[in-house]
Amino acid sequence: MKIIIAPAKKMVIDTDTFAPDSVPQYLTATQQILNQLRQLTYPQAKALWHCSDKLAQPNYDWLQQLDLTRQLTPALLAFSGIQYQYMAPDLFTAPALDYVRNNLRILSGFYGILRPFDGIVPYRLEMQSKLAVAETTNLYAFWGDRLYHALTPTPEPIINLASQEYAKTITPYLAPQQPMVTVTFGSLVAGQLKTKATLAKMARGAMVRYLAEHQVTTVDAVTQFDHPNWTYSAERSAATNIVFIYRK
Repeated sequence: MKIIIAPAKKMVIDTDTFAPDSVPQYLTATQQILNQLRQLTYPQAKALWHCSDKLAQPNYDWLQQLDLTRQLTPALLAFSGIQYQYMAPDLFTAPALDYVRNNLRILSGFYGILRPFDGIVPYRLEMQSKLAVAETTNLYAFWGDRLYHALTPTPEPIINLASQEYAKTITPYLAPQQPMVTVTFGSLVAGQLKTKATLAKMARGAMVRYLAEHQVTTVDAVTQFDHPNWTYSAERSAATNIVFIYRK
């Protein structure tokens, strides 16, 4: 069983907590993307990132000096957004760390797909960014089916904890009958199930922690997620969608 999650925009450099185990699988392709990003003018980069000058300028300056081989942080610690804060991987037990090494993968517009202890550097690039690279018009076309084949060389169940933006890199390439089960965290609003982004990110991080601590290896066992704020909804779930409802 493999678990997929999205990256976070917020990143840090941490060369002390854990040492990287490996380098990203598609580092040569990442260098291609980096070369393309460096050809952008500052206004082009700012437009690509959809952010303010306060964020764009330091990211543009960083882009010019970024070195894919130095000051590397394990991917699981490099991303520090809400999802990763609630996962708290720096507090994992040794068995939990082994579990995520084997089962968890992070999808990335810049690196393609990452194992938790691949050494990476901070970057700013979303998968949906309209960046033309190597005769392709966007990152989905650039990465193609490579991320899927790296994720499951032999077809196996996939637990999708990623956003739609990132899950779209995998869904078109699933093998026949290969289960991919999305976990939905929603709130009931006037009887309708609504996903609130911040709550969902918090829950996805907590879910990864739960799966790792309990060494979960089956889709059915995901429904046993034990959290005071979330209740499994059997009636709203389906074969390809496990639903949890928020409770205050």
